Amino acid sequence: MKKLILNIALLIPVLLFSQINTNKKKVLMVVSSYGKDMGASRPGYEFDEFSQAYLVFKNNNLSVDVASPKGGNVEPDKYNEEKLYNQILLEDQNALSLLNNTKPTAQINAEDYDAIYIVGGKGAMFDLPFDPSLQDIILNLYNRDNTVIASVCHGPAVFANVKNDDDYIVNGVALTGFTNVEEDLFGKKWVKEFPFSLETQLKSRGAKFKQADFMLSKVVVSGKFVTGQNPFSTAKSAEEVVKKLGIEPVERTLYTDENSVLLIQDVLDETITINQAETLLANNVKKYDMPLIAVYGYYKILASNDNATDLVKGTELIDLSSPYFFNENLQLLLAKTYASIGEREKAIQVANVLVAKNLLKEEAEKLLKDIRKK
Repeated sequence: MKKLILNIALLIPVLLFSQINTNKKKVLMVVSSYGKDMGASRPGYEFDEFSQAYLVFKNNNLSVDVASPKGGNVEPDKYNEEKLYNQILLEDQNALSLLNNTKPTAQINAEDYDAIYIVGGKGAMFDLPFDPSLQDIILNLYNRDNTVIASVCHGPAVFANVKNDDDYIVNGVALTGFTNVEEDLFGKKWVKEFPFSLETQLKSRGAKFKQADFMLSKVVVSGKFVTGQNPFSTAKSAEEVVKKLGIEPVERTLYTDENSVLLIQDVLDETITINQAETLLANNVKKYDMPLIAVYGYYKILASNDNATDLVKGTELIDLSSPYFFNENLQLLLAKTYASIGEREKAIQVANVLVAKNLLKEEAEKLLKDIRKK
């Protein structure tokens, strides 16, 4: 009898663990199968987006499977292995195994999952919207209670062709995704081959499309849908999935690119002054991605259409990052933009630095000559 009682006692933790495991919320992450040669021949999924979302799900104790239209190994676009979230994922053998052996969507039982998360990347435009098995999975979650349908960046392309009876499932739903403005600025290599424009197509299906300024974080929650606008919306969109599954996300340290995008947003919205932004950077330089701030300023100028406010904001961002990240091409643009908005002395100062450093000296000297003629 004592032996029987002992055996039962030993079994209790096993049974409890099994019960806990069974009750784990389960997320199906979906990536494109389209990629080839790290995006050189055909675009694939965004590794940055996968890694950030996967780590949020893992750290909040969700069970994760990964599927793709074809199954098997999937190829991302080229990515930066030095990004912290990518470093962490590349050391996670389970995550790498999931990516090397994705489940074909045709073999997925949608009833097994509480949520689906569609990873973006330009490859998502080419195969995900036309995968009938994936459409069936999404429709199953759409018609079940207490489920979540989520995507980020180009991932919402998958919703464009999903119907419930005669109605598109996004009709009347507020959502976001990679915008037309972002395509114009960043999608030049593949956008002409896209089967449709993501923003335009979703609007045509009745979606209430929401957006922030280009490449700023934007997450929209509407009913059971959670969508993120671009790669910088990934971690937050994944955390919203966690919340909708009834779990309070664990606290985490924001990545440098997240901090940088938040700072950019504050500068653009004038939530903080430039002096305050300079102090933040000086006191916490390691928390920020300086090239990201500088390049955002470059694109802000590029996308300004000569709008004076946008030109000023672009110069502020490049100037803000200059003590920590110096790029001669950005500095020349900064000088030219200062000249165009009437900031003559600032333009001369920046151009003189380029001449002194013997960087783009001919162009800088020409600019100085043109300024002094006026």
